[in-house]
Amino acid sequence: MNLYTFARSLVKMVLTPIYRFQTIGLEHFPKEGGVLLCANHIALLDPPVVGLTAPRPVSFMAKDELFQAPILKQLLPNIRAFPVKRGMSDREALRRGLGILKEGNVMGLFPEGTRSEDGEIKKGLAGAGFFALRSKADVIPCAIIGPYKPFKRLKVVYGKPIPMDELRERKASAEEATELIMCHIKQLIDNHR
Repeated sequence: MNLYTFARSLVKMVLTPIYRFQTIGLEHFPKEGGVLLCANHIALLDPPVVGLTAPRPVSFMAKDELFQAPILKQLLPNIRAFPVKRGMSDREALRRGLGILKEGNVMGLFPEGTRSEDGEIKKGLAGAGFFALRSKADVIPCAIIGPYKPFKRLKVVYGKPIPMDELRERKASAEEATELIMCHIKQLIDNHR
């Protein structure tokens, strides 16, 4: 058993008795090929919850600061996370993300870049659009609908792949692609709240 599988089992064992997960839309998740998984961000627990409910292993892009903490800098790379320097164009993180998608794996990110204080969806950053346009990966929107309260239902909703071909063909901007992704996430939230 690798560390990712072990960590996933451990998280499931710890969180499942506390939160009543309801996972919706797993039938939309591609069984193979590159997947860009984009979710809203409402709490620190979002990455493990998405990793727990997604049907395939997810490599998360995470803020560089997390990789400076003594325990986390050892743990995070072993559970498929990789660092990104926020507030600047991090070429290494961009290359790494594109490589994950090109290899046919799943990369997860939170386009808002930070947690939403009020739980409402915020404007997404251009990085999500960059990966969507520069790869041939399926783009899957994901809505985490809380709040995180013990013994209350927590929904994780996976949407259908977002059609990106037209944007890719006309070389749309990363901002426009991100806006489309955020619209799909918001629609999932509105439909399942």
